[in-house]
Amino acid sequence: MAERNTSGVVIGMDGGGTHTRVMVADCEGNVLAYVEKGASSIRKDLQAMQNVREALEEALLQAGRDISEVMALTAGMAGLDSESDLEWVLPMTALDGLDCPKQHVNDAVVAHSGALLSEPGIIVISGTGSIIFAMNENGRAIRNYDAHHYAASAARFLSYDATFELLAGNVDDSDQDLVDEMLRFWEAPSVEELTQLALQGFVADRRERNRKFAQLAPAITEAAMGGSRLARTVCDRAVHQIVVGVEIVASRFSGSEVAVALIGSVVNSDYFQRQLTSALKTGNNKRYRLVPPVFSPVAGAVLMALKQLGLTPGQAVLQRLGQHPRSRHD
Repeated sequence: MAERNTSGVVIGMDGGGTHTRVMVADCEGNVLAYVEKGASSIRKDLQAMQNVREALEEALLQAGRDISEVMALTAGMAGLDSESDLEWVLPMTALDGLDCPKQHVNDAVVAHSGALLSEPGIIVISGTGSIIFAMNENGRAIRNYDAHHYAASAARFLSYDATFELLAGNVDDSDQDLVDEMLRFWEAPSVEELTQLALQGFVADRRERNRKFAQLAPAITEAAMGGSRLARTVCDRAVHQIVVGVEIVASRFSGSEVAVALIGSVVNSDYFQRQLTSALKTGNNKRYRLVPPVFSPVAGAVLMALKQLGLTPGQAVLQRLGQHPRSRHD
């Protein structure tokens, strides 16, 4: 890192649809605090602003630093997809006294910074949400969203898809354990009663309904590994959509090989990893090289905050940053 007399701190934030993660670090890469709260997206949680502000305040308290010592903040925010979204994003970090330079970006940007250290490559995020984000050799940011493509592979979509397949009767003997688990999950004695629940909308509030469905996803990916035809059908559809999205964004790279990192609970399940590894071996547009993410998104936000100060994190800084367990990818 270029030498500079900097005694303040930077803040990195990964504001997701499930959690708000805030990390405070000094300019040498030493992590001084880490705090986790509820969702940052107002589309997921009506308490989003409170979650963000409490996380920032608690992180500074934990770090033993005053708000005036913050030199830069980078916040990755789920749902920040256009300039108009800044209307609800900017007030979240507008704490009294937090007058440093602030950078607000989509949470995929800080995830890419952490996973690939902002080097050219693609990240596939599939957990609470789903996005395929890339930075090509020219530094151009590319999303599958830009082509109006969406890979419906987020946790809730797997569960919706599997539930609808069950209600449609598309099951066989290989699915019995999964069917039993789904009925237990919904506290429905039979498929008939689950159908009645479905016709009532499952859960009235949309946010709560999506959150509930997302909780079922691990059972589906596990059932796919166990041989459930229903689970494999649903997961394979999602995997195919991910591959299509990867091929779309990869077409904007000039090189013949592109690095791909996987982020999120769904895409890192055993079944998805196995299927994606196989599917991406024979890409249409490029050769793909699956690589493990270097750092977590919140650590990626810290790196971007340091760069706001004109600092280029060297190996020593990266090593110190990586010593904190929350800097490493789960």
